Amino acid sequence: MDRENCSSLTEFIFLGITNNPRMKVALFTIFFFVYVTDLLANLGMILLIRMDSQLHTPMYFFLSHLSICDLCYSSAIGPKMLVDLIAKNKSISLFGCAVQFLTFCIFVDSECMLLAVMAFDRYKAISNPLLYTAHMSSRLCSLMVAGVYLLAIADASIHTTLAFRLCFCGSNEINHFFCDLPPLFLLSCSDIQINELMLFTVFGFIELGTISGVLVSYCYIILSVIKIRSAEGRLKAFSICTFHLTAVAIFQGTLLFMNFRPSSSYSLDQDKMTSLFYTLVIPMLNPLIYSLRNKDVKEALEKLRNKR
Repeated sequence: MDRENCSSLTEFIFLGITNNPRMKVALFTIFFFVYVTDLLANLGMILLIRMDSQLHTPMYFFLSHLSICDLCYSSAIGPKMLVDLIAKNKSISLFGCAVQFLTFCIFVDSECMLLAVMAFDRYKAISNPLLYTAHMSSRLCSLMVAGVYLLAIADASIHTTLAFRLCFCGSNEINHFFCDLPPLFLLSCSDIQINELMLFTVFGFIELGTISGVLVSYCYIILSVIKIRSAEGRLKAFSICTFHLTAVAIFQGTLLFMNFRPSSSYSLDQDKMTSLFYTLVIPMLNPLIYSLRNKDVKEALEKLRNKR
């Protein structure tokens, strides 16, 4: 494909979620509340973990980074989507589109891998609680998180570079509310086989690795729990893992549905609804899942309230 045909395109225009004016007002109200809840819940979780010394443990260190990921990838999508619901101009520059996708991809990948790291952390905490802090040292935790971010940046850079080297010589209207790969592929008049191959291999490798890591960790967790003699101890161990398993099931289930379904079943309208769920709703749910019945978090909140 002659690259000269691609040079005139400088921006994309989002078609958004709906063209119905009444629906736009209702959706803006709903998702404005959801996004504000995202911000407050995740910022609150990060600040609470930083401020309370009792939460300076590996588990809450990883949880704070999970909140950072939720905050960053929802903020990459949410504000622009809300503005587009009430604004006439729904355009985004080619560079802005690339930055939005790159940011989104980095922190989605990071969250995906962090959930696997947190499963390993839970295994260490349950299998040998006396040596837990020794095994999961602050240096090891920092190295694991650094590795997660480096892998995520590498993966996101590959997909972003390949996607924005494509030739977009037709329409510049993206039938979506943010820059994602499937709707961008539909606008391209270049061969996207390499893009699809890299999406399935690189991201598929990350998904396979993280899901395998979670499953292996939980197999060892179950074996460790079986060895606990008291019923109360077994119940406590399982309750610790319930919140994490819930977060993994919601997040990974949505990602698998989005990226590995048959192309014949692909629907843009269905894709928009699923994207709304994992770009705005899941970041709101994670801090709530980990805090609603978490004794440590409740005690930290009570302590902070008493100080004030």
